[in-house]
Amino acid sequence: MMVAAAFAAGVINSIAGGGTLITFPVLIWLGLDPKVANATSTVALWPGLFGGLFGYRSELENSSAILLRLGITSVIGGAIGSWLLIWTPSSTFARLVPFLILFATILFMAQGSINRRLRLQPIVAEPKAAWWLGAIVFQFFSAMYGGYFGAGNGILMLAALGILGLHDINRANGIKNFLGICINSIAALSVELSHLVVRPDGLLMAGAALMGGYFGAHVAVRVAQVTIRRAIVVIGFVIAFVMLWRVWH
Repeated sequence: MMVAAAFAAGVINSIAGGGTLITFPVLIWLGLDPKVANATSTVALWPGLFGGLFGYRSELENSSAILLRLGITSVIGGAIGSWLLIWTPSSTFARLVPFLILFATILFMAQGSINRRLRLQPIVAEPKAAWWLGAIVFQFFSAMYGGYFGAGNGILMLAALGILGLHDINRANGIKNFLGICINSIAALSVELSHLVVRPDGLLMAGAALMGGYFGAHVAVRVAQVTIRRAIVVIGFVIAFVMLWRVWH
């Protein structure tokens, strides 16, 4: 069951994000403490992001500035988020998570009309300073959330990238996977050093997540973008309502 959950989570993380909502409940069901389950899930899904990034490698041409600047931001934010996970209780924040995911999904659905109303243009040249400021600020807080728990963080990043003018969903997915690697790398290191990870389970799931990540990216770049967008919206709403059910029952 762990292997199947990790493979499915790798596929979902590669396409949109939210794979934690598959692995986390499975690990809880298998008897792990919630904090340990969260940490083990973070480490287990980390390799899957590399599989997804490799699958999107051809979509990342001319993205070096975005990858570098938002990557550094992601490492810093992810470090702070993982520190909060280690040193603070998660009950209050857990109650906010489904609403954050729901907001991000609605934002992703509405990004086309928002772009038209604000007359935002696709990125065709070097972005201006105001663009970088907005992107860095949003990514910092998104990375903090990703380092802390991370379910649905991919949807948050995709929504932000769309609003900021990255209209090519495959390129945005590639950038999202790279930023996810930055966030999860520092988070995985932090929770591992804090002895919150069950290594045998994490290693077994990591291999499955790696294969799932590559498979998801391989499929996504061959499917119409409107289909991927619809899948992302469905995934977002499912994650939000599953988490609402978990929190209030």
